[in-house]
Amino acid sequence: MLLHAPTPLALSDLTALTREVADEVRAGVHQVVVDPDRRWYRLIRSDAYVDVWLISWAFEQVAELHDHAGSLGALTVVSGALQEQRWTGQGLRARSFGAGRSAGFPLGHVHDVGNHSATPAVSVHAYSPPLTAMSYYSVEPERRLRRTRTVLTAAGSSEGVG
Repeated sequence: MLLHAPTPLALSDLTALTREVADEVRAGVHQVVVDPDRRWYRLIRSDAYVDVWLISWAFEQVAELHDHAGSLGALTVVSGALQEQRWTGQGLRARSFGAGRSAGFPLGHVHDVGNHSATPAVSVHAYSPPLTAMSYYSVEPERRLRRTRTVLTAAGSSEGVG
């Protein structure tokens, strides 16, 4: 089983990076916009090894159930709270991330992330290598995961973020 993506960065590196950028956001280095109609996002760092995104989430904004193709991922919640539904192989399992909480996502991690609170949330996400594709999924009645589509991502695209 392949546990690492083709990148010199580990999940711990990505998590540390999202924490560092979250500190910058809290210090006012990066401007955040909360759009009540759709998730707001901004690519704030990008190189050959990693992309770092700043995302705001208004009430009931979610990312569909998806993976990050051949990229490792991590997030840190700057403010508010996010809920994740992640595929366990047996079904979906929920967990919450409050302000200051971080998580890393290995290859094969399938999840959706969203804000189900009336308070807006802000998060920092990092992907290595930078995202090039994402697959989206549905859960069938027999607790089977079914891929519904795959989307190639482009720099600056909201597809693949979250």
